[in-house]
Amino acid sequence: MDGLSSATGGEARSTPRPRYPVVHIHGTSAIRRPLLILAVCAIVAVLYVGRDFLIPTAGAIVLALILTPVANTFERLRLPPTAAAGASVVLLSLGMALLLAISIPALANWLDQGPLLTYTVDRKLEGLRKSLAIVQEVTKQVEQATSGAAPTPQAGPTPEKVVVKDSSLLTQLATTTPGVLLQVGYASVLAFMLLAHRNTHRRQILRMPASFTTRVRLARVMRDINERVGQYLFSLCVVYSCVAAIATVALWLLGFPNAIIWGALMGIASFVPFIGPVVMITVVALVALLSFDDWTRIIAAPALLAAIHILESQFITPMFLSRRCALNTVAVFTSIALLGWMWGAIGAIVAVPLLILISTIAAHLPSLRWLEVLLSDLSPVPGRMAAKPNLASAGPLPFKPLRPAPQRRRAAVAK
Repeated sequence: MDGLSSATGGEARSTPRPRYPVVHIHGTSAIRRPLLILAVCAIVAVLYVGRDFLIPTAGAIVLALILTPVANTFERLRLPPTAAAGASVVLLSLGMALLLAISIPALANWLDQGPLLTYTVDRKLEGLRKSLAIVQEVTKQVEQATSGAAPTPQAGPTPEKVVVKDSSLLTQLATTTPGVLLQVGYASVLAFMLLAHRNTHRRQILRMPASFTTRVRLARVMRDINERVGQYLFSLCVVYSCVAAIATVALWLLGFPNAIIWGALMGIASFVPFIGPVVMITVVALVALLSFDDWTRIIAAPALLAAIHILESQFITPMFLSRRCALNTVAVFTSIALLGWMWGAIGAIVAVPLLILISTIAAHLPSLRWLEVLLSDLSPVPGRMAAKPNLASAGPLPFKPLRPAPQRRRAAVAK
């Protein structure tokens, strides 16, 4: 028996540690699942109904997280917290204002040249249209020959229906601009307030729980939000700014019109994984078809942007950013589609930052550990991380024993 028990113990000790963390969901009662489904439906309904208020609020939270490293840098330069937050928001506002000042004249020029651009597209696609018409006619003749039916006479041209639009583009812009400006102003002020009073809010939140353990857990949640989410989003902004600069230079060398606008839009579209870069490359291909006459530059413009995107997404971002913020691909795509449907383009941009924020908070709550596992990537856990507990807040608190004073230590040695 002793030999059997020792052999069993040796086999148990030699069993390799699983490469993936195992999480169990407890408390699956009959009433919990319907309540969970109803809660999810209620959250989606609130997000859709209150989108006019929640869109700028979510944008302000994401901007505050992105600008937190910038505000910390200004504070290390001996600026007060309010002045550091104001300088960060002003720098971002100046950059956006400069981009709009460059973009608005170009967009107005494109709107004025609408009929000419339509004629240009028709002229360049005339050969393709003729080829498709020939293929369609040959297919119809083959079908008639195989079926043995007589060719049907072609009917005369049907009269076209003329639709008169009641509102023009300028009228729509005049009605929507005040609301957009109000939301942008609200988001800017809220981001400034969150940055200026972030330390005060942190201390106030830590005073809310009654137990010391809950306070420590909240402190760890806010620390991870600051370090993981803020630093990660700021690093993404730096990478995508470099993408915008490189795309601008590449398009300018090709002679692309308004290269700085399309380069900046490529950088902004990179915040929407899977969808944003593909849409921008398609739009740039259409603009190249309108702007150039030779097919070399028409193909080169989207090809260069595709090469830049592949280099950034497959090599640059995984090399310089930590994989601790890697999210599940299905979760990312679903969140982009859901928030894009409910909130539009802004929702698609803030979907991934909000998903990182939710994953970070869920990692510190034992009842939401399953949500963090569902949102995270399924990459193997390294050995040094597998030896540690999955939740830092679930383990014992790291208390350090107090060292005795020098006088007491000398007295103890003398005794």
